[in-house]
Amino acid sequence: MRKAARLVFASPIGTHTKSTIDIADPLLAEAEQAAAREGTTLRALVEAGLRHVLRERRLRSVPFALRRASFKSEGLRPELQDQPQERIRSLTSEDHCA
Repeated sequence: MRKAARLVFASPIGTHTKSTIDIADPLLAEAEQAAAREGTTLRALVEAGLRHVLRERRLRSVPFALRRASFKSEGLRPELQDQPQERIRSLTSEDHCA
């Protein structure tokens, strides 16, 4: 059987929203024990957990950015600026095979 824990969460603008969440009995008991042991409330423990999970998800949702790994060059040589990718690739392959 699951218990319903009624918690009041503060919103960023200072008002409160009442929300009821269903928590499995063993998890609720563990959370209540942890809150008592840490001298905090169940509400504070749940809010901290939500903040942690949401922060982790935000960090994971940051798109991957490839680091700049150039060798301080000026990019493509001017004579290659308008060449198709295949031409540039073939020149690169020729340079390595020579």
